[in-house]
Amino acid sequence: MTMSKKFKHKKSLGQNFLKNGDVINRIIEESQVEGWVVLEVGPGKGVLTEALAHSAKKVIAVELDDRLIPVLEEKFVDMDNVDIIKGDILHMNVEELISTEMSDGKYKVVANIPYYITAPIIRLFLELSQKPSEIILMVQKEVAERLTAEPGAMSVLAVSAQYYADVEYLFTVSKEDFEPVPQVDSAIIKLRIKNEELKIEEVKDFFRIVKIGFSAKRKTLANNLANGLQIDKKEIEKMLIAQGFASSVRAQELSVNDWKHISHELGQRDYTIF
Repeated sequence: MTMSKKFKHKKSLGQNFLKNGDVINRIIEESQVEGWVVLEVGPGKGVLTEALAHSAKKVIAVELDDRLIPVLEEKFVDMDNVDIIKGDILHMNVEELISTEMSDGKYKVVANIPYYITAPIIRLFLELSQKPSEIILMVQKEVAERLTAEPGAMSVLAVSAQYYADVEYLFTVSKEDFEPVPQVDSAIIKLRIKNEELKIEEVKDFFRIVKIGFSAKRKTLANNLANGLQIDKKEIEKMLIAQGFASSVRAQELSVNDWKHISHELGQRDYTIF
């Protein structure tokens, strides 16, 4: 079976297929997948999949659109290191997939994902017990800039990604490099997972505080924490000043390490939120 010229891209699946070979080659170069098992989400017509398969030890490609499954199966029928799996990555048992397909549990994620599931995809892999070593994603340029933001322009998304990984903006991809042409430019980002032992309760406490801190963008961090934790604002301000922050500091001004210090300090004080 060959891909028909009349193949209709599903807007509901956010389908925009990469067509620029130079971009694909650069993704392969930046991904450094030689000898690695790669999990690809949304292989589409298999253009990136094919390039990955020539370098990687194995490629596991998960595709949601059942119209593309026979196309992919035919394309890779003679390539023993490519597995095509039909399914929705957000509703699959990914832990089971990893344990079944990857003997040593070491793998990388490389994907050109639909923009509307960017945050859920990132959250999925960062919260797995068996995380990938690296995640290389094609995302909307604006989202890439948010993910790699520095203190002064931080968001919950940026804090969440940078808590688990070192996030790098690799390069910009023009919207003209896709078919059909989307409305915005894209970018390739790389998340290198931090090799840290994380305690479940500490992680929960950290993100609980972060979400409270960002709960009202126009208010100061002291206001948000006081309201969310039901603590006197002056007490929160004293704590912030003792930590080296201005009492008027706002959530977007803090780094991940700043949030860690604040979460730890609040935990030491044993507030009822914990």
